[in-house]
Amino acid sequence: MNIKWIKNRKSLAFVMAAILVSCSQERSPVTGWAYNDPTNGGFEKPPYEEQETGPGLVLIEGGTFSMGRTETDVTYEWNNVSRRVTISSFYMDETEVSNFSYLEYLFWTSRVFGPTFPDIYYKALPDTLVWREKLAYNEPYVEYYLRHPAYRDYPVVGVNWLQANDFCAWRTDRVNEFILIREGLLDHVPSPSDQDYFSTEAYLSGKWQGQLKQKLPSFDEQNPERDVRMEDGIFLPKYRLPTEAEWEYAAYGLIGNTIGERITDRRIYPWNGHGVRNATDSYLGQINANFVRGAGDYMGTAGFLNDNADVTAPVYSYWPNDYGLYNMAGNVCEWVMDVYRPNTLQDADEFRPFRGNVFTTQKRDSTTLIGGLGGEILTNVDGPVYQKFKHKVSVPGAHGTTVGEPEEVIDSVLTIMTNDVINGNNNATQEGKSDIPGRVQWREVSSAVSTDNLDERRNYKTADYINYMDGDVMSSIFYEQGEDAYTDKADKMMYEYAKTSLVNDKSRVFKGGSWRDRAYFLNPGVRRYLDQRQANAWLGFRCAMTRVGSPVGLGK
Repeated sequence: MNIKWIKNRKSLAFVMAAILVSCSQERSPVTGWAYNDPTNGGFEKPPYEEQETGPGLVLIEGGTFSMGRTETDVTYEWNNVSRRVTISSFYMDETEVSNFSYLEYLFWTSRVFGPTFPDIYYKALPDTLVWREKLAYNEPYVEYYLRHPAYRDYPVVGVNWLQANDFCAWRTDRVNEFILIREGLLDHVPSPSDQDYFSTEAYLSGKWQGQLKQKLPSFDEQNPERDVRMEDGIFLPKYRLPTEAEWEYAAYGLIGNTIGERITDRRIYPWNGHGVRNATDSYLGQINANFVRGAGDYMGTAGFLNDNADVTAPVYSYWPNDYGLYNMAGNVCEWVMDVYRPNTLQDADEFRPFRGNVFTTQKRDSTTLIGGLGGEILTNVDGPVYQKFKHKVSVPGAHGTTVGEPEEVIDSVLTIMTNDVINGNNNATQEGKSDIPGRVQWREVSSAVSTDNLDERRNYKTADYINYMDGDVMSSIFYEQGEDAYTDKADKMMYEYAKTSLVNDKSRVFKGGSWRDRAYFLNPGVRRYLDQRQANAWLGFRCAMTRVGSPVGLGK
């Protein structure tokens, strides 16, 4: 909702009241009762136009396209068979997230959580050691790439999938906090603490501990003022990673090749043509992206560097595609939301395809449930599950020994957390939702909880559908039919992780080519994967946001 014009008035409350009174005679078409009328309870219809475009985002108008392979499958993995799907409109970052943007996140994290929960800051740090190679001198990148101002506009690397999701959650809260401050509803707090920093979910659930500057007027006579609600349309949806289908659709930018409903040219890369060089007269022959042109050729010859970059390039380098997105081919590969399975493109829905659903719900205090409904929403209090290891920790396998240095503590704790995840204990990391103090707690829906009503549902019966149709009990080729079909499932997994496969439920898809890749990987249809806890010097990310309402905007 864009209401910047309100800033020229004395008070948001005054303007909102004037608007609400002026339309108080509008009546419900189903009951005849007037909206915004205190005499009948004060049911409100706030003014709303359309979703505001968040900072750094570009609207990607949705549509149908052929997802998957567009050229020879040189890896012979057969994991991206072409299929026609439809993508809803959404927003995507114009560029990859830069070092400077990530440093802003680290600065805020250190300032808010550093005095009490320093391990939250340590957990957010990129792995700068990803630059090291056994037979290459890359130490300057280890020391300078993240923090030196010469690289501030270059894409951040060394960030794993979980860290990228934490960044998205932080960005959501900071943008919505700015909107409330901009509209005069919230006081700016220069130095928030871990007790009063703004959290969108905590605010909407009534659990935020901060103080508002003023509230919105209400037509409820018993409560003349109220907090901002979802129904007001002021808050933006969550920043998140794009799905694989969204990323691929946005990368092709086929809106530039469309006449009516006819796509005139199918693309191999985010630009027209079958080559990697620019075909326009002004820039004829110049390289379109940052990649490896041939064996040992990462940048060309002195005097005319073919891509003007040795490793990564600034995020605004080269030509944007027809959606206005930069570096959707080359520079760095990018994390997406999806869990990797080779058959996803054949199994997933035709509309908004995605693999990785783990359905969750907010945790509520069971002691405050009324008739099986309601219950107070719970927020985190103690911080990360590994906070208790801050001062010392027993090293796994070394009985009675402890370590005290921060780096050793974090390494040991992450080892414990990793083992917990492998052994099926997801309390340590729940799909990128960190156990950070002040945030709303979430849990997986369960048939054991009566209020989840899974027995009454038809569209899903459990929480975790990562393995659905590709790796679950029913799809495995190793299970025998009969009464004992599922008794040996622990020993006969379809994807035997670390034995015959590197695929498991933590294997996340990444898309696009990088500065270390050949031209084949610049094709948006190429699929690769990596464990969500790992990072690389050629892997970054960009954020996306759901578009709500009209797919094209007002007046179209």
